[in-house]
Amino acid sequence: MNPADIPPGLVVMAIQTKLLCVLFWMLHGIRRELDNRIERGDLRSTDGLSRTRDELAAFKLEVARTYVPLSLMRGVDQRITDHLLRIEAKLEEATRK
Repeated sequence: MNPADIPPGLVVMAIQTKLLCVLFWMLHGIRRELDNRIERGDLRSTDGLSRTRDELAAFKLEVARTYVPLSLMRGVDQRITDHLLRIEAKLEEATRK
């Protein structure tokens, strides 16, 4: 049989069949590997992830503590309190009239 006599559609179909078999084999391997990982629990990544979360939480807490100085917060609190007292006094004057 002469290779030139083979219809091009048959060649394409043969190549596609091989590619589909390879893709099926790859998907089967990936699925098997994922099942194995799920069964063993893969504790290494879980430990690293929990350690990273703890470090991030500690960092966020430190940023929250040091972001605004306590003296500035007290000053803002005092100004807000003074302003609210002035508003309260004005409201009392308005209700007395």
